[in-house]
Amino acid sequence: MKIKIVNPNTTWGMTRDIEAAGKRYAWSGTEVYAVSPSTGPESIESQYDEYLAVPGLLSEILKGDREEGADAFIIACFGEPGLMAAREVTDKPVVGIAQAAFITAKMIAPSFSILYVLPRAEPLVRNALALHKDEPFCRSCRSTGLGVLDFHRDPEAGLKALEEQGRRCIDEDGAESIVLGCAGFAAFMDQLEERLGVPVIDGAGPAVKLCEMLVGIGRKTVKTGFWAPPEPKQIFGLDDIRKY
Repeated sequence: MKIKIVNPNTTWGMTRDIEAAGKRYAWSGTEVYAVSPSTGPESIESQYDEYLAVPGLLSEILKGDREEGADAFIIACFGEPGLMAAREVTDKPVVGIAQAAFITAKMIAPSFSILYVLPRAEPLVRNALALHKDEPFCRSCRSTGLGVLDFHRDPEAGLKALEEQGRRCIDEDGAESIVLGCAGFAAFMDQLEERLGVPVIDGAGPAVKLCEMLVGIGRKTVKTGFWAPPEPKQIFGLDDIRKY
């Protein structure tokens, strides 16, 4: 089985961390590999960033489907940019890390809170909650006050911010588990869970297990109705997508 993780931003250091998180729980016979697109923003913290990331993401989905023999795909950004479009261009399973994290959290705890990056990213987090209809289970969404790249520049400061806000989620909001609302937080999961004393869930590992399950039972994405292939038409200036 071959699972391709696409980190929609272009920061390869983060992509390597995401790949490690995905490989950690994969079956021994599963190949997990992660990529960043050749075009797109270095981090995704606004709707502007999300929209800029989608063409590069779709290019990598198409490449994995047509050239690399991938059996399933993971979108490794909590806002899941391009998720529905990706499900249109392949019949292979496409799993977003937010949906995978929500499913996991709900199976082990009655409620969760989400930790994310800059305050302006909150609409992206709430969009993911709304898309997957998980608002009733979410006690709170709390910003760390740091940007995505800040966590790579100063991991200690990042972990401290996650711990401070995570403690508030538990003590003030009543959360019984914590969902990490950024793919770049994967490296902090174990330390944060030890410090907070509640389950801390990063979406990469659960997304890999969902992909393994879907491929293992032979399920593919429905190609009628909403996720039917897009109609052929001219697309100018996006060669990687146009050639398909």
